[in-house]
Amino acid sequence: MNSIKRFFVDRESLAPALVTLFAAIFSLLAGIVLIFIVSKHPLQSVQNFLLAPFLRSYNFYYLLIVMVPITFTGLALCVVYQLRYMSLIVDASLYTGAVVATAIGTQISLPAGIHPAVAMIAAGIVGGLIGLLPAILKIRWRANELVSSLMLNYVFYFLGSFIILYYLRDRSQTILSSLPFKKTFLLPRLVPNTQLHAGFLIAAAFVVLVTIFLYRTRWGYEIRITGANPRFAMYAGIPVTSVILYAHFISGFLGGVGGAVEMSGLYRAFIWQMDPSYAWDGVIVAMLARRNPKFVPLSAFFLAYLRVGADFMSRRGDVAFEFITLLQGLIILILASDRIVNYFKERQLRKQVLKSQGEAR
Repeated sequence: MNSIKRFFVDRESLAPALVTLFAAIFSLLAGIVLIFIVSKHPLQSVQNFLLAPFLRSYNFYYLLIVMVPITFTGLALCVVYQLRYMSLIVDASLYTGAVVATAIGTQISLPAGIHPAVAMIAAGIVGGLIGLLPAILKIRWRANELVSSLMLNYVFYFLGSFIILYYLRDRSQTILSSLPFKKTFLLPRLVPNTQLHAGFLIAAAFVVLVTIFLYRTRWGYEIRITGANPRFAMYAGIPVTSVILYAHFISGFLGGVGGAVEMSGLYRAFIWQMDPSYAWDGVIVAMLARRNPKFVPLSAFFLAYLRVGADFMSRRGDVAFEFITLLQGLIILILASDRIVNYFKERQLRKQVLKSQGEAR
């Protein structure tokens, strides 16, 4: 009874959830309005956008497949955001992790089950080392982590493309493709005659692991305290520099594992012609989840639903797939506006406190 009473009385705790819910609903409504503006057959386009992901079981399985990589990037950014850092190096971690997994999946022979596991561990370690770079630049030279991570993403994208092109390429193919993966490298299918693979379960397992890590371990506590108040953390004896470094390593590790899972689960060879840029999807997922990994699956499901709906709408109608980019921008703007409002509220509260202290004197 007391818990129910607290739920209804503590309206402040409901505010973030309400803003997130508003962002989701408003983006959907705005999308429908835009469809009516630009489409010659708006009712059909809206139906494809809203209902297509659920009309056939194949479409729904496709939605679950889309969830997998953005779940990993969402988890990775949840860890970084707990530190109040804005590094997007997870994009490079995921892409390079996919390249490392490709090398292991094409060049090394291992038993089934062990083969993808080794690839995930190796890709995660490489991704974690890449994830450290913006943190090191920030600590050593005060370099802005957002700028350095965006620049490094290009470096590792071209490095990975170089490795595929000159060392792992299948010369018999007319397109840029790696050698085919060994059968022992591939993850099993969860549902016959679909592409839904065991990587979905691996992503779900990592959601549980990251949630436990952040909220049930000393290391997760140190990350959250450091992000909330680095000076207090330092006075409390927490090794702030070490915390920043291992948090970024874990974030990059998750990105690298995500790249390996995507390769071994969905593909038969590395065929990415360009950087898939899952980091920006991860930003939206982490923001919708309010930096809490246990809400990442729900956020990833919503974003995947938008992407799959926009995909079917563009195939069957006259609205371009880039339409989804506008909706993602609206979500970010709404969530960012919430942060701006909170910032001005805090400033106003500080002024009132200082004023009251001055009057008391």
